[in-house]
Amino acid sequence: MWARRLYCRARFVFRIAVFISLFPGAAVLAGELKVDCAHRIGTLRPLHGGNCGPLAAGGLLDLSASFREVGFPSLRLHDCHWPNPDVVDLHVLFPNPRADPLRPESYDFARTDEYVRAVIEAGSSVLYRLGESIEHTKTKRYVNPPADVEQWAAVCAGVVRHYNQGWANGFHYDIRDWEIWNEPENRPAMWTGTDEDYLRLYATAARSLKSQFPALRIGGPALGYTGALKDGHFEASAFLVRFLERCRDQSLPLDFFSWHLYTDDPAECVIRAKGIRDALDRHGFAKTRSYLDEWNYLPGNDWRPMLPPGQGAQRERWFQQIGGAPGAAFSAAVLVQLQDAPVDMAHYYAADNLGFGMFGVHGTAHRPFFAFKAFRMLLDTPRRVATEGGDGSQIALCAGENENGNVVQVLVSRLSGPPRVELTVDSVPWKGASLVEAFVVDESHMLTPLDKSTVAAGAVRIVRDLPAPSVCLLRLTPAAP
Repeated sequence: MWARRLYCRARFVFRIAVFISLFPGAAVLAGELKVDCAHRIGTLRPLHGGNCGPLAAGGLLDLSASFREVGFPSLRLHDCHWPNPDVVDLHVLFPNPRADPLRPESYDFARTDEYVRAVIEAGSSVLYRLGESIEHTKTKRYVNPPADVEQWAAVCAGVVRHYNQGWANGFHYDIRDWEIWNEPENRPAMWTGTDEDYLRLYATAARSLKSQFPALRIGGPALGYTGALKDGHFEASAFLVRFLERCRDQSLPLDFFSWHLYTDDPAECVIRAKGIRDALDRHGFAKTRSYLDEWNYLPGNDWRPMLPPGQGAQRERWFQQIGGAPGAAFSAAVLVQLQDAPVDMAHYYAADNLGFGMFGVHGTAHRPFFAFKAFRMLLDTPRRVATEGGDGSQIALCAGENENGNVVQVLVSRLSGPPRVELTVDSVPWKGASLVEAFVVDESHMLTPLDKSTVAAGAVRIVRDLPAPSVCLLRLTPAAP
């Protein structure tokens, strides 16, 4: 009936039915996914930023070539070379807190210069986190409130001058985004002071930097806990509300509000993004940008494997999920969901080779890297077209067409759920047969081209085994005569 109706409407339709066998011989209909190439709904947004740069392992690893493959639009500099950071952090750049921040000799920029240069040469912009990396040790050395917040703000200004104005044998990188600290509510691992201590630090540094460098985007607080979800609704945390009230009441600069999310449900990204956007608007910050500048897959929404009792095999399995097919499917689903979320920038944590990173300790790419690469390929068809179906938590999809109208791509993320999916690509912008290529990321494939076939004009049905969790990028082009 479908083919007959579509034929009568004289429309070119490409239909794909994807089968998954959870049990031998079983195939249960999960739902229908549809793509309508005749209905353009905007432009795909490059929201596939990351945390950390391409240099790692004390210079033994240079991941620049892989970074260029993915084309990270922005890289946030936080937890760089963790757990013993020797770049970016202020205690590294300004080792003597009693030195004069106006004198170039008070700073040690050498290693960080090399690190930032590699980010720039990889083609990414920089979001520079001013502050310190996380400390999980019992003794906290650097995540304490500065003894002199005015001095601390002056050091931050010196860092900006070095990388943007050539000061102290520096550069002219025009880094726009500068973030004040990270997760001040995450105590004591990221901040040993009080709420008021952080609010004082933010007010002092934000005012100082904005007065000296008005073109910069100043923001924070890189909030880890933003609030609770109750019956599908977002309730902002007390810290979030207090921060926005302080910025509003004291007219503090807040060009961007940054926040973090670790979850096992990609749909949560949209719910929280909308809730945070609403909170910003209600507090008078309608023009303030929203940056989701840390996100990743949290298996089972359970942090316990990261705690000391979870070390060993439990933690290893946990990270294997993050770096495996489950993490890849989650990552692709988030990148798809963010297209309709009120966020202006997003950064996966992390793009490096430690823990949550996209790479292993020796530089071998994990599965999420290939999910990001699939999304980067999707951006080659930037004219976004309408889709229907999917729930964001089990199945997500996004589709685009290139400017010349001779390539259509569909990115599908399968996280879980019943096995069978039917995908209809309608109104393909050419006549005649199509060449169909499928690229898959799962436990056995790393964006591997599984097949290439020619599909005649008209309704066509293809059966494929695509185990969940997985990512599939479908590319359609006109077939050669």
